[in-house]
Amino acid sequence: MYKGMIAGLGAALALSGCVTVDASGSGSGSGGAGKPIAIESETIRYETAPCYGSCPVYAVTIAPDGRGTFEGKRFTAVTGIKEFRATPAAYHSFAAKLAPYRPRDAETLLQPGKPGCENAPTDMPSVDIVWSELSGGSQHLNVYYGCGPQEMRQALRSAPELLPIAAFIGPRGGR
Repeated sequence: MYKGMIAGLGAALALSGCVTVDASGSGSGSGGAGKPIAIESETIRYETAPCYGSCPVYAVTIAPDGRGTFEGKRFTAVTGIKEFRATPAAYHSFAAKLAPYRPRDAETLLQPGKPGCENAPTDMPSVDIVWSELSGGSQHLNVYYGCGPQEMRQALRSAPELLPIAAFIGPRGGR
């Protein structure tokens, strides 16, 4: 009897890294109901794209334990790759901010000429977000900032403020 309980406990512990968690910490709430939520074994890659100006162009990849990399590409205070450490709470806040917009399916593209973005203004930046699970699954969101609801664009733009990367990005001008 004890061998069975120990084996079951061992299996549960082995799978605990794959358990889905509510990134908001509330168990329910607005925006995230019915949406995929952060998995403890995934990483999030958040990458900005250029505009016709001096918009910061960078990529950030972060894991649930707070380990991350920042890659400054153009118009950032730091150019090249810089490692950083955030708290797990910062990761979960970042994941929660993005969660309402995480695709249910593998990919959502909100770009000029696509449904929901027929008459987009030009010269805007965009963001490309990929949630990658250790098991190999992923979801991809690409949003041109001239498309979609204002609330969504504001949330996606402000999400990096939850990570300790402001000094790497530099002044907010050009956005």
